[in-house]
Amino acid sequence: MPTYSVPGTTGFGDISPRTAIYAQKEFLRRALPYLILEKFGQGKPIPEKSSKTTKFRRYEALTPTPNVLSEGVTPTSKKMVATDVTATLVQYGEVLTLTDVIMDTHEDAVLNEAVAVLGEQAAQMIETVRYGILIAGTNVQYATGSARSAVVDAITLAMQRKVTRALKRQNARTITTVVRSTPSYGTENVAAAYIGLCHPDVEADLRNISTFVPVEKYGTGTGAYEGEIGKLEDVRYITSTIFVPFSGDANKGGAKGVMIANDVTGANAAVYPVLYIAKDAYGIVPLKGMNAISPSVVNAKASDSDPLAQRTHVGYKTMQTCVILNDANLLRLEVAATA
Repeated sequence: MPTYSVPGTTGFGDISPRTAIYAQKEFLRRALPYLILEKFGQGKPIPEKSSKTTKFRRYEALTPTPNVLSEGVTPTSKKMVATDVTATLVQYGEVLTLTDVIMDTHEDAVLNEAVAVLGEQAAQMIETVRYGILIAGTNVQYATGSARSAVVDAITLAMQRKVTRALKRQNARTITTVVRSTPSYGTENVAAAYIGLCHPDVEADLRNISTFVPVEKYGTGTGAYEGEIGKLEDVRYITSTIFVPFSGDANKGGAKGVMIANDVTGANAAVYPVLYIAKDAYGIVPLKGMNAISPSVVNAKASDSDPLAQRTHVGYKTMQTCVILNDANLLRLEVAATA
């Protein structure tokens, strides 16, 4: 990584635009393994100096009712119906402080390491925000009963089939393109499937299903996503510690038995959301491209607040949003996990 210098006033603190671009790429490169939700949302990059509000547009399907034509008579014209979903951008960021003692005595390239740590934290922060929005969707099924407080059962193939049947009844399409795993924004074609997102605690129960196919047994031509553990019929499963169980006494399941306990009571089952994603279920601002993130470095210099030039600051800021576009294409299955 280039040496940070003081070229004058820029939009990136004490680093030049050229160095900032390098730092930005490093931010995004370190963020990629954590950007799971990034892959499957409808991405809309936000241009610089644009509004804090962004708009996603969904065109509604035409009715399939047969329209019989009469000879020589022009049929009544129909209009395309569009539904706009707006979302407000929110600014997120973080700052690390490095002292002159750390800079002068550590063998490591401390600034480089700070950029790397911030890149990983940025991705996890943004994914946590997105996850919180998506698990609040209204399309939900329960492993046990008809409420979260009753959930005590682990995931089964029958539960998954009930989920995919509901998605197919809504004409929810499988995902066939994803956002590329590179710092630049773009898409690539993938094998058609629904995507299931869950916490690693649910992984053992999935693997115990006899027809589960782990990634190491995929055929040639089917590359695995970061964090993917395998597939079950037409669903590919990805795990991440970001996809945490519901927290607090009000979100507990039934009596835990042999299941992992809730984080508060200890006597009730923890309830884990498994998110099933179809095409165009939600929209995001991608954490990719030139305007995705703004790194900044302010080198230590003598000032009223720092008269001995003891502190260097490294940070970033980014404008982000996430919004559910179609609840019918995003289904949450709430399950327990075997201890």
